[in-house]
Amino acid sequence: MTTLPVQMTDRWHQRSEPALGQGTIYWHMLMKDHPQVVDLAQEAQQRLARFTGLHMTPLERLHMTMLIAGPSDDFSEDKLRQMIEIAAGLLSDTPPIAVVLGEILYHPEAIMLAVKPARALTPVYDAVQTATQTVTGRHDTASNSSRWTPHVTVCYSTSVQPAQPIIAALGPRMASREIHVSAVSLVIQHGPERLWAWQTVGTVRLPAPARA
Repeated sequence: MTTLPVQMTDRWHQRSEPALGQGTIYWHMLMKDHPQVVDLAQEAQQRLARFTGLHMTPLERLHMTMLIAGPSDDFSEDKLRQMIEIAAGLLSDTPPIAVVLGEILYHPEAIMLAVKPARALTPVYDAVQTATQTVTGRHDTASNSSRWTPHVTVCYSTSVQPAQPIIAALGPRMASREIHVSAVSLVIQHGPERLWAWQTVGTVRLPAPARA
């Protein structure tokens, strides 16, 4: 995502998605309780509002995806509970993590806020991956955290159009905002992505450091 795209494309053109009545399990860091991120995303969306062919992420659904666990049909309530418990145990000594947002990432399918430093979030990434693999017995969710680019998506592209006017309108970065992420949630996305029909199954909170 470091190379600027020449052309935006339709994210959902021929993209396989869950049908109504189906769902997908995600590990997300939800941003709705971080007003700095909400304000940043809202400003970016306002700058891009004159462009057609962009689907804005609802501000209450701003998130950072940690892991796609799989189809919801593969997970019983008991499995979901176990995943939350295992992740909570693995993160019991991990305090809230300071990250900075402000740099803009451009992809043919989306425009995003980078979340840095990525390595700071590795303990959470590893914990949710281990929890998922332990409960499912599958390793097809395995991926390399060093190649993961944490981000918060501001909008998705829904049409083919030149990227340069969009890039010029938003630029390479916005005013930097620091936040302390302190929770990761297990979420069911019901139906297609653009419906934003979410159900939070449970949340693992990172413990605040003990006071001296």
